[in-house]
Amino acid sequence: MNADFLITNIGQLVVVPPGAGPKRGREMRDLGIVRDAVLAARDGVVVAVGPRDEVMPGVTLCPGASVVDAGGRLVGPGFVDAHTHLVFAGWRHEEYAMRSEGRSYLEIAEQGGGILSTVRATRNATLEELEARSREFLDLMLASGTTTAETKSGYGLTFEDEVKQLEVVRRLKEHHPVSLVSTFLGAHAVPEEYKGQREAYVGSVIGMLPEIRRLNLAEFVDVFCDAGAFTVPETERILRAAGDLGFGLKVHADELEWTGATELACRMGATSCDHLLRVSDEGMDMLARRPLGDESTATHTVAVLLPATSVFLGKTRGAPARALIDRGAPVALGTDFNPGTCTALSMPLVMTLACSVLHMSPEEAFTAATLNAAWAVGLGDRVGSLERGYEADIVVFDACDYREIPYRFGWNPVSRVYKKGREVWSKRPVVED
Repeated sequence: MNADFLITNIGQLVVVPPGAGPKRGREMRDLGIVRDAVLAARDGVVVAVGPRDEVMPGVTLCPGASVVDAGGRLVGPGFVDAHTHLVFAGWRHEEYAMRSEGRSYLEIAEQGGGILSTVRATRNATLEELEARSREFLDLMLASGTTTAETKSGYGLTFEDEVKQLEVVRRLKEHHPVSLVSTFLGAHAVPEEYKGQREAYVGSVIGMLPEIRRLNLAEFVDVFCDAGAFTVPETERILRAAGDLGFGLKVHADELEWTGATELACRMGATSCDHLLRVSDEGMDMLARRPLGDESTATHTVAVLLPATSVFLGKTRGAPARALIDRGAPVALGTDFNPGTCTALSMPLVMTLACSVLHMSPEEAFTAATLNAAWAVGLGDRVGSLERGYEADIVVFDACDYREIPYRFGWNPVSRVYKKGREVWSKRPVVED
């Protein structure tokens, strides 16, 4: 087995073995732990992984190969952040102060804050300003071990301003190590100029879709289906039009109130439905049903939970992670990084909250932050695992055991990050030969 990249002296390796779809139930606890391990890659793809004594006799290093001594540290897949709003201008710290005094999300929005506040700032920003700002955010995500992230538009709400956000993402895809999956979220809110004209704005969003598709600016279309946002019938209209054009589907579902958005997402074969604080028993059961037919081509709607958001908003009730997992629903995690309801960029922090607030096990949180999150963004067959054939997106941690990642709250555990077998971030030197 020829390799141009090799990590040796891995004390504990988290492989996260893949299957035909996202992991469910007790499968989420299987991390495929290997001790005294090595990992070899070629052309950015893992070619051999396992115990040192078993793997090394079969590995031949190419001339000039990079060899890294992990120093007995923990090594695992790069994190996949399944839900972010990366491209925006301005902050909303005034709203944070208002919430700390007891104002609700809806009350703040009714007073001119919320999403529309960020829309005004983002419309006034240039593409270059948004790109520079977003690049800084991505640098921070990379330093916390994130190597792949989904990100949405939704702070423009006109065709020109939505395209501006999506063009920023396109540029970042070309020049930043973090791989980005782009989602069009024109149905994030009804803009001020359409006040009292909801039907017209829904039509406007649908009208944007063909050109967004022609310009190849987004892989997915998302709708914020909740109280104060878009209704289930409006969401269905937008998603049907998006599906007809070949977009993958996503839904902001059942966060503020139960609306039936999760049930709609499952019926329509959405790749994910996200938030789910108020999901119904029926919605959880629908998420838990395994698709019929060939698992390799079946549609799995992944439940993407965002515990940092509910904590940031001061909610005492988070998403029902335990019930979802125990019923057999595939669960993933994301930061929901955005200027209003969650300013966290760290997936290790999200894992801590998933364990401490949502009562997930460390094993479940690790799977939800890697392989299942990859399935939630349509990349479960190539990232989120360190099995053979997967991209060599690798994090070396300043830790000896995977349970330290959620346990050591508020600490950045990342020592070094590799993207497709190439070093892209380092806290301090790791011994190289």
